[in-house]
Amino acid sequence: MATNREPIELLCQGLPTDTREMLDRAVSSIVSAKKKGGKIVVVTGSGPNLHEGVTTLIGELIHKGIVDGVTTSSAVIAHEMAGALEQVKRVDGTQLGFSQEALPRDNVFEVTMMSPDSLEQLKKEMLIDTALLEKALALEGNVIIKAAGNMAYPLGLRTESLAKEILFIARSKGVSFEAAAGAGADSRTMLGAAYARGIPILVTIPQLVGGGMVGLAIADSISVTERATKVAEMIQSADVIIESAVALTQEIHDGPFETHTGHGIWSHWEGYATYSLEDKVLIRIDLDPSLKKAWEFEKQSSKVQTAIDEGLPKTKLMSIPFRMEMSGFARLEKSIPVVADIGVAWPIIALRLEQELGVSLDFISYPQQSPEGQEMRKWIVEDVHPIEKKRLHQ
Repeated sequence: MATNREPIELLCQGLPTDTREMLDRAVSSIVSAKKKGGKIVVVTGSGPNLHEGVTTLIGELIHKGIVDGVTTSSAVIAHEMAGALEQVKRVDGTQLGFSQEALPRDNVFEVTMMSPDSLEQLKKEMLIDTALLEKALALEGNVIIKAAGNMAYPLGLRTESLAKEILFIARSKGVSFEAAAGAGADSRTMLGAAYARGIPILVTIPQLVGGGMVGLAIADSISVTERATKVAEMIQSADVIIESAVALTQEIHDGPFETHTGHGIWSHWEGYATYSLEDKVLIRIDLDPSLKKAWEFEKQSSKVQTAIDEGLPKTKLMSIPFRMEMSGFARLEKSIPVVADIGVAWPIIALRLEQELGVSLDFISYPQQSPEGQEMRKWIVEDVHPIEKKRLHQ
């Protein structure tokens, strides 16, 4: 995809001064780590990361050797199995003969807007009710771009069914679901890029819920203890951790084997392998201004640590809505809060890394509401494809 750098430079100019300063710190930390041969691990959520093209951008950063590991959600894995984004038509399902009990609110039924070639390919894998598709496409409805492989027929159903097959492959090979799925995934997804480059991509334990059958299959592919250990190894290897629009991160970056914040004390006591977040840079891109307030409280007066030391409720002490991940984040000496839309922050970071690390990126994301972002989303729909089933078995 052709990428125009000028709109990204304009995005940076529109950001508040303090946000630009934090972005400068973040980029400087990443560049410094990479120039010393260090590793960057990204912790992604779902939703916005897909819609803003961030997961596709992370895939590109993996190919260029900048990102060295990824944790994500089962929902993102499910969507990347179907190509990240898809175009669907939404119609009244009762007009297709479905009962209201079988339909989501507003009786919506979705069908994937597939090219004839893609549909023919899918027919080789599964029985498809072409009469249902034709009837749905003839009805009145609205066409939208959304996260792929979810509720739309037949791609959503295909993803659910494929999950069971990939689970069997993963178990037979003794690997995680994510590793098995990556073998057939489009190389422009995080799944496919991680497989191609031989780097880890894992769903974290707090993010197992979601993605329908995919989430269950991921959870069943390896044990919870093995998953926690593999995530711990990935975080341990990182010099810089970037969190992108994700919740419950304290349970991800701290986890049961981390000692700096105290959660891994008994694992260490009993001789299990543990790691420490001390000296690691933790960058969090988040729209919640409370994140920066908690960070400032800690840097200026150590209020977060004081509340913990005295067993006091942090929300009342600081008079801000307090999410658990703010605690571990604010107390880390090298944490960097970037309070910004990920759709704006990530392309700025990517452009800066391209310039300072001397790499040439073939894809850079744009905010989805911008004209460039709308073109980007169409490109993802058309050019980032679902898993190729035949490659799974090769």
